[in-house]
Amino acid sequence: MYAYIRGIVADVFADRAVLEAAGVGYELFAGRKTLEKLIPGEEAKLFTHLHLAEGVQALYGFYTEEEREMFRRLINISRVGPKLAVSVLSVMEPSDVISAVVTDNPTAFDPVQGMGRKMAQRVILELKEQVKDVPVPAGKAGQTVQATIPENIRSEAVQALVALGYDGLTASRAVSAVEEAKNVEEMITKALRKLAR
Repeated sequence: MYAYIRGIVADVFADRAVLEAAGVGYELFAGRKTLEKLIPGEEAKLFTHLHLAEGVQALYGFYTEEEREMFRRLINISRVGPKLAVSVLSVMEPSDVISAVVTDNPTAFDPVQGMGRKMAQRVILELKEQVKDVPVPAGKAGQTVQATIPENIRSEAVQALVALGYDGLTASRAVSAVEEAKNVEEMITKALRKLAR
């Protein structure tokens, strides 16, 4: 119904913002990463999703189209509602979610409020088909690495980094940033070098 709304940021709250466009104040629920980019009194453009469920309608706002697309993928997973999807995007970039899926790493979702390990495993399982043709995100914004490294090598490397004390999200990001590796040991070594920078 609405692709995006461009207007002046009237208010920013903990879980939503009000964007005034053409004299109308639109209340948009949003994740922390989006809300942090909004400055009251300045113009902003938010991509939107209108969610209708059981007679309740809510408008959600996203700073990028990639965030909105990931939100839509997440809410199509059974038992993942808009609130949990927003929680995921408050902590993780869409590329982080893809990395967690590709590396089969449920620990990457540990910082997400309201998501347990079983739900993280369900998200990975149900998103695996949807993101299989999406390039594996690299560490730097805007870059991607094609999934030429076998999934099991990435997954084992992430598990090794987690065993070394790194959190799951950091481990996924480091492993996803490695462009080439012949085996798990090389993958771990290169990921550790990236973490040391």
